Amino acid sequence: MNKPHSLYIGLMSGTSLDGIDAVLAKIGPNGEASAQDAVSKPFAPELRKDLFELQTPGPNELHREKQAASALALAYAETVKELLKKASLQPSDITAIGAHGQTIRHQPHLGDLAYTHQTLNPALLAEKTGIDVIADFRSRDLAAGGHGAPLVPAFHAQQFASAEDIAILNIGGIANLTLLSKDGGVTGFDCGPGNLLMDAWIQEHQGNAFDEKGNWALQGKVNEVLLAKMLADSFFAKAPPKSTGRDDFHMYWLQENISQDNHHAEDVQATLLHLTAQSALEALLRYAPQTHKLIVCGGGARNKALINLLNVKAQYIFKQPLEIMTSDAAGIDPQLVEGLAFAWLAWAYKEKRPANLPAVTGAKGPRILGACYPA
Repeated sequence: MNKPHSLYIGLMSGTSLDGIDAVLAKIGPNGEASAQDAVSKPFAPELRKDLFELQTPGPNELHREKQAASALALAYAETVKELLKKASLQPSDITAIGAHGQTIRHQPHLGDLAYTHQTLNPALLAEKTGIDVIADFRSRDLAAGGHGAPLVPAFHAQQFASAEDIAILNIGGIANLTLLSKDGGVTGFDCGPGNLLMDAWIQEHQGNAFDEKGNWALQGKVNEVLLAKMLADSFFAKAPPKSTGRDDFHMYWLQENISQDNHHAEDVQATLLHLTAQSALEALLRYAPQTHKLIVCGGGARNKALINLLNVKAQYIFKQPLEIMTSDAAGIDPQLVEGLAFAWLAWAYKEKRPANLPAVTGAKGPRILGACYPA
């Protein structure tokens, strides 16, 4: 059995392809988790390029993917070493690492042939860190008929449970909602693109990895026709359980919607900002209209223009006041919530506790998630 409180490390590199978040978590016997320390590191340009190119089919793909998997493990290992040094800890102090890996394919709609693939070499990560590694969290849920995503609602339920109806909006590359009712019910689903389209558009037109605080989007004007066209995508009308990723929302999808129309680049960025905000709020209205509080986390919580837009749109989308805040108000840095979640998922594996929510993923039942690579 674990000690009353154990230390875990959660590693997250999300759909935005911006870098690695490593979170040192203290987890109690009932799963209560708190972030003790953290390190965030951007991807080296070559690794980011390799991972981005693997998002679509290409030549010699198997070799390139295996090389990227090992390069990512080495980058993870260096980040772990930096975190341990910062926290004055040794590998022996850590029970396990929960490592998400980098999603490069997500195809949950193929029946028994469905798959999702997060590239990583977890054996190499265990070897380089001297710490047990728990990885491949999504496959078991997929095998049970689920989407394998989103996985964070189980952690959100543990961390943010409330006596009122609340929702958590995680805005990474993709945005997902967790709906927590005051009677203890939990549901959740991916609700659409988060940062990934905005990041890709500004990268192409400005050469920047992301739109700092949404400042470039604020220079543009929303194109209502383009926004309506994008919101007409069939994904938004699907009922949960549902999940998505770069397989659905990518630059080709954006270019097809823009078509031959002549748009100012900053107007497209403004419209993408509205797409993220409106798709999330409309999903919340559809499935949890009684929600009184919305907690925003993920990298998108640092986009001031996006947070302001959520507040403005909520005033006319919802009948009752909707209080919107970032997870800072709950004592967790928005950037670290997902890393903390994967530390918690590693804890759940070690404790042999199911960590998926069938109501969220569509799986046939609760399952223990992950695979262990001992140090």
